[in-house]
Amino acid sequence: MCKEARLTVVGAGPGDVELITIKAIKALKQADVVLYDALVDTELLTYAPQAEQIFVGKRRGCYSYQQEQINDLIVSRAKSYGHVVRLKGGDPFVFGRGSEEMEYAARQGLEVAIVPGISSCLSVPAAQNIPVTKRGSAESFWVITGTTKEHKLSNDIRLAAKSSATVVILMGMSKLSQIVEVFKNEGKLEMPIAIIQNGTREEERIAIATITSIEDEVKKRQLSNPAIIIIGEVVKSRTNLVKIRNTNYQEKKVL
Repeated sequence: MCKEARLTVVGAGPGDVELITIKAIKALKQADVVLYDALVDTELLTYAPQAEQIFVGKRRGCYSYQQEQINDLIVSRAKSYGHVVRLKGGDPFVFGRGSEEMEYAARQGLEVAIVPGISSCLSVPAAQNIPVTKRGSAESFWVITGTTKEHKLSNDIRLAAKSSATVVILMGMSKLSQIVEVFKNEGKLEMPIAIIQNGTREEERIAIATITSIEDEVKKRQLSNPAIIIIGEVVKSRTNLVKIRNTNYQEKKVL
């Protein structure tokens, strides 16, 4: 009996394997084929030992498959084997092209579904005790791609820099100098900024600075992609929490 050809696009979360959802694990256990990206921890593939596992991600600027090839692979594998799980880092609908793949598959007659993931734009700052909103600091937040499909700096960053909102930038490390210049032009030289590389993973690294000093910190700590940039007063929350903990520790020692 031929299995139903279907696609489930699944969010793997920000990196820590424990941050995947129960529904995502159930989808992996039911998969006949898993197509996974570079930011997905391969430990998650142990939930799908019965499935064919195909790496379709990007590493160091090299693509194992172009997007059109991935689309065709989804459809061909689904029609041959049944249930294809497309496993993506973070949430597939936040700069993940999940909706594009679902639309293509649906046009080819596949049944499609989405399992949302924990987005890195919220969870990576949170894991470092940085909220994206906080009373008295930020009433809203922007989530922006640092690089558009034309490989240019997103104009939304210029708009966001004029606001008092927290600004979270994904895929922006190659444009860091331009981002810094935008905020300097708005007079925000002392605005706090955090850059978190490999967020929620064992190899996580972080730099905390101001707009003026962040490039020196990045060089000193040798930070690179994959990384998330957080700009705003909320970055101070992490420092404040450290101070509170240190104060409590000192008071306990005295007692």
